[in-house]
Amino acid sequence: MAAPVRTRRKAQARRPARAVPLAQGAEEGVLDEVGKAEANAPEMIAAQDMIAAQGKAATPRPEDDMAPGQGEVIEPGRSLALADFAPPAVGAGERLIRLAYRMGVPGSFLTSPMGKKVKPRLLATVRNPLPGSRVAGTALRAGHFLVHGAKTPIAQIDYNGAARVTPPLERVVHSFAWLADLEACVTREQGGPIAERILAAWLQANPKPPGKPGKGPAWSVGNTGMRLLNWLVHAPLILSGDKALRSSTLRVLGETARWLDRNVHHAEDGLAEVSGWCAIVAAGLLLPDGRPRRLYGEAGLMKALGELVGDDGGVLSRSPLAQMEAITLLVKLRACYHATRRDAPEAIEAMLAMLVPPLLALTHGDGSLGSWQGAGAVGADEVAALIEASGVRTRPLRDVRQWGYQRVVAQKAILQFDTAPPPMPRHARYGCASTLAFELSHGGHRLIVNCGGAACAGGLVPVRLEQGLRATAAHSTLTLDDANSTAVLINGMIGSGVSEVDVDRRTLESDGGGAATRLEASHNGYAARYGLTHRRILILRDAGTELRGEDLLVPTGRKGKRGKVGFAIRFHLGPGIDVRVSEDGHGAGLALPDGSYWQFRAGSGDVAVEDSLWVDGQGRPIATQQLVLQGLVSRGGGNFGWLLKKMG
Repeated sequence: MAAPVRTRRKAQARRPARAVPLAQGAEEGVLDEVGKAEANAPEMIAAQDMIAAQGKAATPRPEDDMAPGQGEVIEPGRSLALADFAPPAVGAGERLIRLAYRMGVPGSFLTSPMGKKVKPRLLATVRNPLPGSRVAGTALRAGHFLVHGAKTPIAQIDYNGAARVTPPLERVVHSFAWLADLEACVTREQGGPIAERILAAWLQANPKPPGKPGKGPAWSVGNTGMRLLNWLVHAPLILSGDKALRSSTLRVLGETARWLDRNVHHAEDGLAEVSGWCAIVAAGLLLPDGRPRRLYGEAGLMKALGELVGDDGGVLSRSPLAQMEAITLLVKLRACYHATRRDAPEAIEAMLAMLVPPLLALTHGDGSLGSWQGAGAVGADEVAALIEASGVRTRPLRDVRQWGYQRVVAQKAILQFDTAPPPMPRHARYGCASTLAFELSHGGHRLIVNCGGAACAGGLVPVRLEQGLRATAAHSTLTLDDANSTAVLINGMIGSGVSEVDVDRRTLESDGGGAATRLEASHNGYAARYGLTHRRILILRDAGTELRGEDLLVPTGRKGKRGKVGFAIRFHLGPGIDVRVSEDGHGAGLALPDGSYWQFRAGSGDVAVEDSLWVDGQGRPIATQQLVLQGLVSRGGGNFGWLLKKMG
């Protein structure tokens, strides 16, 4: 047997990990009370009787009915190591041009020192590679911005940003992302007047760029980069009508590109910087005298991408929304290259090939995304359209290192398990305290979910819920004393908490020929406050119809602290599931919309049903329920086993 490698992930350091010894005897727990009972009875009701009969008897390890098989090694690697991308190879002359432009020499002087000034114009028309939302576009035709289910009249928008609106609406308005939505539902002749009316109002409220970023949401580097890129990609919508507006828009295109040249290094985060660099390169391709800007932008973009993405292709914010935005930016930029009959640099194609597998690793059986790091359950159609536009044909990521989400596929079942610390504060946008949470789907239905949707707060999800949706209790994992495993701060930031996670993955084989995947992980988020390490073991059988779990609290010191602390293990249920607690109070029956029936059993303690919510791919909150195991646990540690099994 190949021994699996246990890897420690560090959130605050970039050095190789050292091994972490696990507490002796921590394997022993009550999980197999459930497992043995189920194995010896064809029906779940018999398993319930056996659990009750066994009581507090000593129990074997949860995988005793399976022999260790070939382990899947998780390679140790640098923590959050950066992908190394170099700018496209250029000659000595082009390197000098790039250096001169970076030092402030105008592009017009570098391209034609003795020539006359070129009038502003676009050199090519870009074919939009990503369709927008027809529903949102229809709302625009009716006079409203539709963002995450909430309508806002166009006439009520303050485009200079003095009257602040919700962050999602700010991003849509000031990035001009709505141009794709309008283009998706009307012809150019029908959509042009609407786009030009909104553009004219925006230009009137923002007559010239400020001296530096941060002067309102309109002039953050991220929004400005997206706005310039969308103006260039959707130029026919905004440049086909009034001549005066066309002239002023072309002038503003050049001014915005020059502003980004000076300020892109002051971006609010890594993804915003990539947005700015993509816009600079696109302007270098599509505006006159753009060769120096393109050379300058390509070098800056490759460096920014290397600092945004880890070795396995996952963005360091660990957010599927950020992953999608990074892919979107590169797809649109590649369309700008094609419009000018150029091939995109190989590094851009290589980066797209790296970005797609981690995103696919977070898809469920129906093709939609799991709810992680603030994301709602983005729909399968949107994900599929983005993957198709990327041109990348690949499988979901399996060799998980920096991305930190373990994925197990067993027939129709898909398990997603968060086995890494939250992102570093400088990378987080909607940082969530979700370490050791999991999601489980079977076929097209979700059984266990996280609430998700913090990034949608400000639409139909109230802003006041944003921090709550990022909390540990909004995820399917264990909490101590109603406290977050990592501190959740305002404005999407996170504080101290989980800094180390140990991960172990292996395949188990039984004498009868069956097999299962065993995942084990632990984090130190509660060690400083309560002297306890949370350790979780998940075993998913290859048939996909049974998930065993055990949550252990292990003392961090040689001597356990005295006293007790409250705990709660939450299992947020997917939408449409009808749940009923069993007569003995130690389990629950789950009836899924497809007619299948699942049983949940706890090795000890009562199972309670509480209200919950789940945010769908459109940002709409849907009322759901959750199963909760709660009580008091000794500071000396404890363990809690449970089983989720499909019946029939």
